[in-house]
Amino acid sequence: MAYSFTEKKRIRKDFGKRESILEVPYLLAIQLDSYRKFLQADAAEDRRNEAGLHAAFKSVFPIISYSGNAILEYVSYRLGDPVFDVKECQMRGLTYAAPLRVKVRLVVYDKETSTPTKKTVKDIREQEVYLGELPLMTENVTFIVNGTERVIVSQLHRSPGVFFDHDRGKTHSSGKLLFSARIIPYRGSWLDFEFDPKDCVFARIDRRRKLPVTIILRALGYTEEQMLDMFFDKNTYH
Repeated sequence: MAYSFTEKKRIRKDFGKRESILEVPYLLAIQLDSYRKFLQADAAEDRRNEAGLHAAFKSVFPIISYSGNAILEYVSYRLGDPVFDVKECQMRGLTYAAPLRVKVRLVVYDKETSTPTKKTVKDIREQEVYLGELPLMTENVTFIVNGTERVIVSQLHRSPGVFFDHDRGKTHSSGKLLFSARIIPYRGSWLDFEFDPKDCVFARIDRRRKLPVTIILRALGYTEEQMLDMFFDKNTYH
């Protein structure tokens, strides 16, 4: 194989009768552009699109206190410069990342003068909070984590919703069908409901140990009378 002594690259020879019609696209640009749109690091704080990290913060904020007398609002965020470059992070065994700082605003209302329809602002404080280090993508579409170069591997994600299933009679020796239901939220813990061979209903949170379903229902605010009305029929005698 011939080499180019000036550029230190292999010389590619084409034995076809026609020249290349289409230019090979830069495939790495797909992930590079996607991560840049996620960060929006070069955009001004007041001109960021409703996407990526900016949209993630806006979906969480504002955070309202239990009493409703304080609200924590999201203002903006900014990314600092990484301390070391890619090569230095690989040599030192560090993560190639940039500091993420978020500016939040705390609004405190006066409890004495506020009414349910109109609230009086008592104090407003705005401060920049350091959240942590956000990994940066290199030009090779990789991340440097603890000095090791890693790539993103896509994986399937279950769609949110309610799914019903049964064990096809394989769990119990009698062959009885044990039904189950799974609630998958868009964000948060998974909730499973299962029947045992005695037709008792149990619940699992994030596939952990079983809990009686009455504990979950009590946590949701149901009383014993309401649970009896939901699961049992009533016979009225005159």
